[in-house]
Amino acid sequence: MNIDPKLNYESSKQLVGYVPRREATQATYDRVGFMAGLEVHQQLLTKEKLFCHCPAGIYHRHNDFDAELIRHMRPTLSELGVYDGTALMEFRTRKEIVYRINNQNACTYEVDDTPPFPINREALEIALEISLLSKLNVVGEVHITRKQYLDGSIPTGFQRTAILGVEGELELPHKKIRLIQLSIEEDSCREISDVGHVRVYKTDRLGMPLIETVTYPDCENPDEIRQACDYIRFLNRSTGKVRTGIGAGRQDVNVSCKGGTRVEIKGVAHTKWIPELTHNEVFRQWALLQIRDLLKSQVAEPENWKASRQWVTGKVLKKLNLPEGTERVMVVNLPGFAGALSFFTQPGQSFANEISDRLKVIACLEKPNMHHSEALQPVLDEKVWGELKKQVKATEMDVQIIVWGPDADMQTAFETIEERCQMAFEGVPPETRKSLTDGTTIFERVLPGADRMYPDTDSAPIPLEDEYITRLAKNLPQDVIDSYKQLIKWGVHEDVFTYLFSKNLYPLLTRLVEELDMKPVYVASFLGHRLKFAENHFHGPDPLDYNRIFELFAFLKEQKIHFDLAGAMLQEMIEHPKMDFHSILESIGFKRVMPSEIEGKIPMLTAKFKEGKSDIDHVMMRNWVLGQVRKQALGNMDLADLSKMI
Repeated sequence: MNIDPKLNYESSKQLVGYVPRREATQATYDRVGFMAGLEVHQQLLTKEKLFCHCPAGIYHRHNDFDAELIRHMRPTLSELGVYDGTALMEFRTRKEIVYRINNQNACTYEVDDTPPFPINREALEIALEISLLSKLNVVGEVHITRKQYLDGSIPTGFQRTAILGVEGELELPHKKIRLIQLSIEEDSCREISDVGHVRVYKTDRLGMPLIETVTYPDCENPDEIRQACDYIRFLNRSTGKVRTGIGAGRQDVNVSCKGGTRVEIKGVAHTKWIPELTHNEVFRQWALLQIRDLLKSQVAEPENWKASRQWVTGKVLKKLNLPEGTERVMVVNLPGFAGALSFFTQPGQSFANEISDRLKVIACLEKPNMHHSEALQPVLDEKVWGELKKQVKATEMDVQIIVWGPDADMQTAFETIEERCQMAFEGVPPETRKSLTDGTTIFERVLPGADRMYPDTDSAPIPLEDEYITRLAKNLPQDVIDSYKQLIKWGVHEDVFTYLFSKNLYPLLTRLVEELDMKPVYVASFLGHRLKFAENHFHGPDPLDYNRIFELFAFLKEQKIHFDLAGAMLQEMIEHPKMDFHSILESIGFKRVMPSEIEGKIPMLTAKFKEGKSDIDHVMMRNWVLGQVRKQALGNMDLADLSKMI
């Protein structure tokens, strides 16, 4: 039986019913049973880290470090005497973990040489405020626990974390999303590189206070999950007490399909990536279920299925064109897997990628790490495959994989291939996957279980008095949904909502409206369009202090200068934040002119435009005249009135 892999890829894609996201409807997601929830992580804006007195928010370059620390992680038994699956997987990788430490932002606590200090009370208070904003039931006593991390992202091998609130809800514009819990925890290291058996981290982010908001899987399509994520981030930012910028907010998205299981897409940096990632992930899982059905129809006893292997030597070895220095090469036979390796899973990927990804992570074999007999773009000649098939005594329904690498990794590689193929008979394995910018994902690790959690014996419980929680509840910012409804009531266009909430500009907007009697639609448009453009195109020594925007409009009102001039002043404000407003007016060349003087120039300019023309384009004439007097009029009169005047 000869299967054309290219044909099988396209036909399996049709069998899965995959459609691009832009063509998908709610009926598409209902068919596959789309279900998704969130784990939104947000760094808190504190001076110090969570369990020590090191400064938070001081970062350094990859090569700017004072010491290196090397560790090898080993799993430990939980209180119930069980090993966590993720910990066992990480142990199999035999990774050497290297930490680059800078004395400015790390101490002996980070490397687990001293016990933790008491929890940062500033961070705890911010986290409790956000718990109350999220309408969560705040716990009566904070219990700090340890969450095991064997990937090396935390030198201690565990993360200290504590649940602060449970069972809340968020009111989105079109539905409510239930919350499971909110936790406070210490942030992990930043990964620099992961090549072979060596993984390198920076410790500058390690230990910074972080909250994690976890939702129920209440979202039923990709756009809904992004909307929920944006809402949580806007809610966090509305306090003005969280960090912003690259890496300050990250989210994990949990996705499942009908008949599948939970898969976590880890560390999505931008919410705009969420729709494409979740769309492709739910179809990847749907495809895995079709692969399961295919294999069960081709393999008589799935529970007894095993792969076999042979070392590749002699003349055949020379025909493989493998990298120089390759120590060992093996061919693995997969009985009954015909059509499976070329079966569609994600755009541009097939089931073979599921195996290759795990070889990279678990066996530490850098890509390219395998060839297979159903490749969409074959690398090896059919005659070579014919010789290998004879060597492993393959049947027509079998497929083969060639794997190469260090001799010490070959046993792990074979076990990884066999293990992933055995999982294929079950359908969708629970796992954590890493997001890629093209909207696809790759395997990162086995999905952690509850067995990795245990109490922290170094930290005493922290009681939360009712009086303390009541006091915090009295000083909360307005709910995001109420701000959203107010903007709708004012008639503000929704294209500026995301920018206003992401930058926490709603309080500034209301202050301009209430204290300076400005029109809400004008202010929202100025902030959402003019300010956004200026921040994207002009750069100064420090980020713009948004309080300066209020001071700017207050200055213009006091000086009886029209607000239209504010847009022209933004560049100088951003590039020279310490320059006073009078100096900015001089810098942009503003001069006071009476509206009547401007009006008097219009007939002269109109006549000049008409000179020598028999056929007059009145629209062109109007625009030309407007262009001649606009700079002079800017700040001296309403440009809308000028347009009517012309």
